[in-house]
Amino acid sequence: MKTYLPKVNLDQRKWHVIDANGAVLGRLAVQVADILRGKNKPVYTPHLDAGDFVVVINADKVKVTGKKETDKTFMSYSGWKGGEKFRTVEQVRAKTPERLITHAVRGMIPKNRLGRTLLTKLKVYKGTEHPHEAQMPAKLAPAN
Repeated sequence: MKTYLPKVNLDQRKWHVIDANGAVLGRLAVQVADILRGKNKPVYTPHLDAGDFVVVINADKVKVTGKKETDKTFMSYSGWKGGEKFRTVEQVRAKTPERLITHAVRGMIPKNRLGRTLLTKLKVYKGTEHPHEAQMPAKLAPAN
């Protein structure tokens, strides 16, 4: 008996818009990661890219629970001695709020070539405007 492998048709990928206004960061990231991987489709296969494109708007208005706004830190390293930088959620939100969502989703997808390909289908924007109207994205409500 042969194993069934679905044909992934790249022309049938859909576009989804999720408004992050008031959504909890972790719950939003789980929903986005599932759509990117294609886990919401019956043809989901772990080693294939069967997911859709996701556009997240209002990234600056996403919520975090508890004291994470001031206590949670993001570390970056330049590669030089003493080149570590630590930033709180508050500081990241002020400078580049898109990174909050991108960082959370990156942690929920595979850490390999497939994961890097999946992340290219995620588009995150600070405000309500985005340049993907021509793709006719469907609006999705964030999971709360």
